[in-house]
Amino acid sequence: MNFQQLRSVREAIRHDFNLTETAEVLHASQSAVSRQIRELEDELGIEIFHRYGKRLTGLTTPGREIAGIIERILKDRESLKKASEQYRGFDHGSLSVAATHAQIRYRLPDVVLGFRERFPQVSLSLQQCAPGQILELLRGGSVELGFLPSGLTGNAELVQFEAYRWSHRIVAPVGHPLLALEAPGLVDIARYPVITFEEGMVGRARINEAFRAQGVEPNVIISAVDSDVIKTYVELGLGVGIIAERAYNPAVDRKIAMLEGTDLIPPITTNIAVRRGAYLRDYAVAFIQSVVPGLGAQRIHDRIHGGPAELIAA
Repeated sequence: MNFQQLRSVREAIRHDFNLTETAEVLHASQSAVSRQIRELEDELGIEIFHRYGKRLTGLTTPGREIAGIIERILKDRESLKKASEQYRGFDHGSLSVAATHAQIRYRLPDVVLGFRERFPQVSLSLQQCAPGQILELLRGGSVELGFLPSGLTGNAELVQFEAYRWSHRIVAPVGHPLLALEAPGLVDIARYPVITFEEGMVGRARINEAFRAQGVEPNVIISAVDSDVIKTYVELGLGVGIIAERAYNPAVDRKIAMLEGTDLIPPITTNIAVRRGAYLRDYAVAFIQSVVPGLGAQRIHDRIHGGPAELIAA
């Protein structure tokens, strides 16, 4: 039994039993991947996969249990490598973080700047993606830290720490009739075309719920994945925009203005998440602490390695 055999099984499962894609990911031939899987099955004395001819079609009953064990072994192997790296060099290595565009663009610059000043030898990878993708990257071990909205809690594989709360802001082209109102509400806003986040993006469900609570539906004519794109089309006069609060800068966004008294949509809590049982280098712990000040390193380690609570408040 070797790690290459285990990786062949894991990647075959991750790629929906497609051996061509599995071989590409492993930089091997399809026949080599098939051989690795067969050799492991022969050694274990069981079939991990159902087959139709030469094609894999699914996991057998024992294969489902074996798949879970293989995943744990490979993740523990990564933890062993990181543990050894920790003692070879505290301030050298890499850290991968997944977050949405708004977080990377508006929330994390100061955090990243401070981190780079403290750990200049650490390579930091920022992966911009949607919440569902962040969740999958964390589960698969492709990233070490991920920023998730509170609505995605409830995953036993992750430990989450409350990071911060943020709100939406409503913007309109300069001269828009809504800007003349003292305290426009969602009913007033619903009379005009709306430009906001795509369904499935952070906050869109909260936006929809807020309008429905007022008995109206927003007329969303354009949806996008980030606030900068939304602002672009608001500047063109196509509609009223609903964006992340930090995305509006009056010194820069001169063609649009923010409506007064627009705390109309309940705020959202963002958590920083890590896979339960993962080994974090000291600089990864420091990154969490820079986002959640006052959170002790020992508390972080205790929760990741067996703490019962899934969501940890700062």
